Amino acid sequence: MSWKVEVDGGTCIGSGMCAALLPEVFELEGATATVVEGEVKPDESVLDAADSCPAMAIEVTERGEVIGPRP
Repeated sequence: MSWKVEVDGGTCIGSGMCAALLPEVFELEGATATVVEGEVKPDESVLDAADSCPAMAIEVTERGEVIGPRP
């Protein structure tokens, strides 16, 4: 099983929090973050990164269901 991770480039403000938390998953390219690997092993830290995004630009899905950011 894996999770799909996406960053909405139009919403991202480039704070870099995600890249600082998980450089193996996110990288800062110019003014926005991008995903290094679109599919990742389930890991609570990926959800923490989505929760920490000040612009709520990160979406984590499992089998098509949004699981992050958490409410």
